[in-house]
Amino acid sequence: MLMPETTMIELGWPLSEKAQAEVDDKKRKPSKEIRVDAMRDAVEFSQRTSARGRGKVVVVFPAEQMNHITANALLKTLEEPPGDVRFVLATESAHQLLPTIRSRCISHTLQWPPLQEAESWLAGQAVTAEQMNLALKASGGRPEFALTLAQTEGALNRWSAIPHALRMGDVSIFKDWSAASQIDAIQKVCHDLMVVSTGADPRFFPRQALQDVRAPMFSLSAWSKELSQSMKTIDHPFNAGLLTESLVSKAQTVLNSGEPKRP
Repeated sequence: MLMPETTMIELGWPLSEKAQAEVDDKKRKPSKEIRVDAMRDAVEFSQRTSARGRGKVVVVFPAEQMNHITANALLKTLEEPPGDVRFVLATESAHQLLPTIRSRCISHTLQWPPLQEAESWLAGQAVTAEQMNLALKASGGRPEFALTLAQTEGALNRWSAIPHALRMGDVSIFKDWSAASQIDAIQKVCHDLMVVSTGADPRFFPRQALQDVRAPMFSLSAWSKELSQSMKTIDHPFNAGLLTESLVSKAQTVLNSGEPKRP
């Protein structure tokens, strides 16, 4: 199982002996990426003869956390796996994988549960119908994330307030949020404004949360590309406060670049 060291530590899974020693000796911090050393160990594992005479599986998750060096270390083996070996690359961002990696894989898309099943499950967790509707929109249909939002006091009200807060330049809306969560929320605001401008229904926010915000499509499109680029570098050690100010400042500029909607 190949994962970033930070994820393994959060799950309580042991690191390799070498990696643990380097972290313990403070030679480096746990990696947020899947390191090339770990990939080379996995490739070596895949090439060994199985002691039980059975197949082997190497799971890489999240696969987009491979950097270019790590991904290239996998390429040859991925193209011609030795023996009865399967590599499973699990990702929610397949577009971030190298084209050479994607071309060597057979894709299988996993769907989130249908809305009716998600609602039934959330109702069994004592989530009210009003909470359920907003939480499922905010989570993009992910039941577990929706449950977390519904059970966190004030989270749903805070979510609905994000578009207006961004328009007003209010950085406090993201207090205690990780950088990745901030960009994810801002991307969802941008997405909904783009689809609303074409006459479609918003996916992540209630329509009323977007009613006082209007921006030209060309501004939203350029902003969307900037946010996607920012997400690619989110693991860099940026100053958290300055990053939030930069993200909100840019959002404020875009969200005030068009004429406000008339009542």
